[in-house]
Amino acid sequence: MVMSKEDRVFQLIGNIIMILLTIFALVPIILLVISSFTSNQALIANGYSFFPKELSLEAYRYVFLAGDTVMRAYGVSILLTTTGTLCSLIITTMLAYTLSRRGLPLRGVLTFVVFFTMLFNGGLVPTYLNYTGVFGIKNTFAALLVPSLLMNGFNVLLMKSYFVTSIPHEIIEAAQIDGAGEFKIFTTIAVPMAKPIVATIAMFVGIAYWNDWNNGFIYLTSATHLFSIQNLLNRMIQNIQFLSQNSQGLSQANEGLSKIPSASIRMAMAVIGILPIVIVYPFIQNNFVKGITLGGVKG
Repeated sequence: MVMSKEDRVFQLIGNIIMILLTIFALVPIILLVISSFTSNQALIANGYSFFPKELSLEAYRYVFLAGDTVMRAYGVSILLTTTGTLCSLIITTMLAYTLSRRGLPLRGVLTFVVFFTMLFNGGLVPTYLNYTGVFGIKNTFAALLVPSLLMNGFNVLLMKSYFVTSIPHEIIEAAQIDGAGEFKIFTTIAVPMAKPIVATIAMFVGIAYWNDWNNGFIYLTSATHLFSIQNLLNRMIQNIQFLSQNSQGLSQANEGLSKIPSASIRMAMAVIGILPIVIVYPFIQNNFVKGITLGGVKG
């Protein structure tokens, strides 16, 4: 098919815009990585640069040689992200499919209840009191897993909308005529045909779990061995800031603080935090694209 002149101009403009957006997205990440390999003295003296005067691994050496805390925190984050994403997908998918069924009693009321959670919540203090006093999850792994992230009303409604609009009702009726029950229809028809939205929700939930530091900050007061990588990096930054603000007049503290790469270590921590997401995302995106190409009705 021969493209018209207007189509070629439109495609050229679109390509230029996408190239510019890609550059704008990549430049800060490149600068972040380069800065993490720049010596602390060069960062303080010359600022951030794509062509640093002095390269150094002191920031990464300081982070990884501080014991096994970083690798343990990585393990906690990987376990948390895997478990949380799997549990969230199971709950979200089952609830969304149930709400999408036409014959469900009080379907509109239940959908409104889910939607209501997107607008209002109990507030931080009541939430904290419930989770710690009633459910007793303080200083446990469940404190990282359950609050706020296990199920999200937006994800439920997004998946419900996909079930309603993208899965032909005729396929479900045909399965019912063949004798299939609701659970069999859900597992063998609805979920396989919903791969695009399942991949999308998995990406949303997985990134949210990996980047979350708020739950650990609130609920892990003494169980520091359960810190995720984000909680650990946040604690390390706070400790450096505390030493910087309270070391005046203390010669030993000043001497110890001078050995800490306080500027470059922040860049190294950011790289450590985002590295797994950068590595895993292309594989998730590949599966997401494959899911989109699946058709509902073939003929």
